[in-house]
Amino acid sequence: MRHRAFAIGAATLLAVTTLGGCGSSDDGTVRLTYWAWAPGMEEVVALWNEANPDIQVTVKKQASGDELVTKTVTAAQAGTAPDLVQAEYQALPTLASNNVTADISAEVADVEERFTPAVWQQVTLGTDAVYALPQDSGPLLFFYRADLFEEFGLDVPATWDEFAETARELHEVAPDRDLTTFSANDAGLFAGLAQQAGAQWWTTETDRWRVAIDDEAGRRVSAFWEELVAEELVDNQPMYTPAWNQALNEGQQIAWIAGVWAPGTLATAAPDTEGRWAAAPLPQWEAGENVTGSWGGSSTAVTTDTDHREEAAEFATWLNTDPEALSALVRFGGIYPAATDARTGGALAEPPPFFANQSDFYETAAEVAEGAAPAAWGPNVTVAYSAFNNAFGSAAGRRAGFEEALAVMQRTTFDDMDRLGFEVVQ
Repeated sequence: MRHRAFAIGAATLLAVTTLGGCGSSDDGTVRLTYWAWAPGMEEVVALWNEANPDIQVTVKKQASGDELVTKTVTAAQAGTAPDLVQAEYQALPTLASNNVTADISAEVADVEERFTPAVWQQVTLGTDAVYALPQDSGPLLFFYRADLFEEFGLDVPATWDEFAETARELHEVAPDRDLTTFSANDAGLFAGLAQQAGAQWWTTETDRWRVAIDDEAGRRVSAFWEELVAEELVDNQPMYTPAWNQALNEGQQIAWIAGVWAPGTLATAAPDTEGRWAAAPLPQWEAGENVTGSWGGSSTAVTTDTDHREEAAEFATWLNTDPEALSALVRFGGIYPAATDARTGGALAEPPPFFANQSDFYETAAEVAEGAAPAAWGPNVTVAYSAFNNAFGSAAGRRAGFEEALAVMQRTTFDDMDRLGFEVVQ
C-alpha cells in the first residue's frame, strides 16, 4: 500500500486515470513496452529478448528529464502509459504522487543488498514502498587538470578549507586562471553538495512532508561558495556554455566538480585536454571522512498501467542486477551502474578513454561511491530547481546574497506544495 504522504494532494497535481497497460499476444507471449533515453538500450534489451521468448520487451526512445515525466503522467491520464519507464531519481516522488509508478517491493524483495543504502533510499518512498530499481548513479568527484596542478605547484585539496586555499594559491601564481566556477544554471550540482554536507531537502513524517532546503547544511554550502565568489577566487559563470567549454579547453578553469559521468562531457567540452585530467575524491568538510553527494542517476520503474507487473519487475531486476545486462549497459550506454558489484572490473576494467592516463579511475570512483550520502527528493523538484536558477542566478551575478537565495528556494518550494494540497511542514 502506498504511504499516505504520497497520496495527499496528488489529485491537484494531475488527475490520473489508471487503465490497462500492454498485454499478451495470441500466442501467449507477454509484450512489454519500455520508455527510455539511455543510448544503446535497444542492444541491451535484445539480450533479454533472445533469452526470454515468452516475455518480449520493446524499447521506445524518449527525451529525458522533465519532458519524459510530463509525457508519462499525461499518458497515465489516458491509460496508455508504458509498462516500464526510465526515471531519474528526483522524478520518482512526482510519478508516485500521481499514481504512475507501482510499488514493486514484493517483486524485488531479494535485491536490495545489491545496492548501497544511499542508492536504495532514492527508490524507496514512504516507509517501505519501492517504486523502481536503481540503474545508474552519479557520485560527485573532484576532476582536475593534473598537468596544470603540477605546473603551478598545487596539491589536490582533501578538505573544503584546502579547496579555498588552493583557489587562492592559484590566483597568486596565475591571476588570469580560476580553479572552477560557481554555476547557477544547474541545481543538481548544488543539491549534491548540500547532500554531502548532510542536507535532506524533502522527508516524510507519518502522513506529511517536511521541506528543509534552508537548513544548516544548505547554509554551510551556500556561505562557502558565496565567500569564494565574492572574493573572485572562482568564476561565477554558468556551465555548459561555449565560454565555459573554452575555459576548460584552454585551461582557464583547471578543475570541475561533477558526477562520475564527467569524462564524456569533458571529451566534448574540452577535446584538446585528453589525458591531462585526473579524478579524486570530493573535498571533505572534516578531514579523513569519505562522504560525497550525487548528481544524476536514473532508475527503472514499473507503471500502474501495466497488466504484467510481475514480468515487468522481472525484466527490471535483470536489467539492473544481471552481470551480462550491466556489462552491456556500460558498453552500449556508457552508464555507471548502481549495482555495487558492477562498479569495477568487467566492462569497467579500463578507465574511460579520455582518462586513459588514470588506470585506477573506476577504483577511485567505487571507493567514493561507497560514501554517497542519502538523497531525499520530493514531489516538486522542478519548482525547487527553478527557484535555484532564478535566485542563485541573481546572487551569483551580484556576488552576494546566497543566504537569501537559499531562503527563496525554501519558501518557493514549501508554498508550492502547500498550494497543491500536500500536508507540509518546515
